[in-house]
Order: sequence, then C-alpha cells, then structure tokens
Amino acid sequence: MEEDSKNMAKYSKLEVLKTMKETGMVPVFYNADIEISKQVLKACYEGGVRAFEFTNRGDFAQEVFGELVRFATKELPGMIVGVGSVVDPATAALYIQLGANFVVGPLFNPAIAPVCNRRLIPYCPGCGTVSEVGAAQEAGCDICKVFPGDVLGPAFVKGLRAPMPWSQIMVTGGVKPTKENLEGWFKAGVTCVGMGSNLFPKDVISAGEWQKITELCRNALEIIGEVRR
Repeated sequence: MEEDSKNMAKYSKLEVLKTMKETGMVPVFYNADIEISKQVLKACYEGGVRAFEFTNRGDFAQEVFGELVRFATKELPGMIVGVGSVVDPATAALYIQLGANFVVGPLFNPAIAPVCNRRLIPYCPGCGTVSEVGAAQEAGCDICKVFPGDVLGPAFVKGLRAPMPWSQIMVTGGVKPTKENLEGWFKAGVTCVGMGSNLFPKDVISAGEWQKITELCRNALEIIGEVRR
C-alpha cells in the first residue's frame, strides 16, 4: 500500500462521518470477483460516491476487500472504503487490519465498539429499537444503522428523533433511488442511507454495464440533494 496508508485506516473518524453526512449515501455491495468489485467501486466513484461499504458476505471476502482498499488508495483519491455485515469483534479487527475506514453491522454487538474506538474508526451498528440506538450511542457509536429499514419505515426514524434529536441515523434495507422513497427517509431525519441491490441490478453487473451504475449513483445523489433543500 502507499506510504501514507501504513497506519491502516487512511481517513480519520471525523472525515468519514463528515463524508457520510455530506454525500448522504453509502452504496452497499458484495461480489466474490475482485475485478467486478473494482469496476463497481470505480463506477460509484465516478457517480460522486465517496463512502462505499463492501460487505463480509462470502468466503475469502477479506481478500477481495484488501485488494479493493489498495485499488481505492491508488486509483480513487477521496474514496472511503468500509466493511459491512460484521457481527463479532474478531472480524472487525481483521478488516481494520486490512484498512477498513468504518465498520457496519446488521446488529449491535457491544464488544465490537471498543475494537473500533481504540483506533478511532466509526462503528455503525444495526439497531431495530430505540433502546438499541441508545445503548449504541452510549458505547460511542456516532451514526447508528436502522435496519431493516423496509420493516421499520420512516415513521420509526421520525419517532426516535423526537425525544432523541441528537441521533444520527443511517438507514439500510428498502431504500430505493427514487424521489418518493428518498424524500420519505430524509424528511424523517436520516443522516444518510445505505443502498444495495437497487443500485446494482444483477443484469447490469452481469453485462458489465458500469456506466449504468455511475448514472444510478449520480441520479440518487442528485435526488438526495434536492430533498434535503
């Protein structure tokens, strides 16, 4: 890796949180093929994305992740790569060693927080109740992930932020790159959204139509800019 990234995470916690908040969207992606993953990362970058979550979904996912971080460091200045689907501290430590700039999970495991906090790396745990969000905030999690979003809905976010207005929420699950969907989430008060399959249609990936992914990302970011005004 480049000399300036020898301390593992290349971007500071403040930079990561600021980027998530400013862009408003974190694509969520997994593929076992490193070349496909590189093309998708590059397509997202060209569409304006600056924070990207690669999920720990398959065997040897960490090997693909390590290559992806190297690629981003060398070819995509300003692209912040983090890891998703992390449920235990050992896996968090493994990915931090490989250069993860943030750690996301589908659940809140209190044992992961100190591993991330020790290196000042953001931990965004999945929370499905107000109490879980509160416990995660107490453990030092700045942005909590409301998951699954399609089950909980924007009303959950709005209801949560009424008594806890300081809460910074990323929602994942059921987020679509449409004005109606994104407006619902941002009006409810989310800080950013995580978007997976709707940004990466299987037929587009299979055909290698990377420009279409760039366009989907660009359009989604434009919609987010509009609904935030």
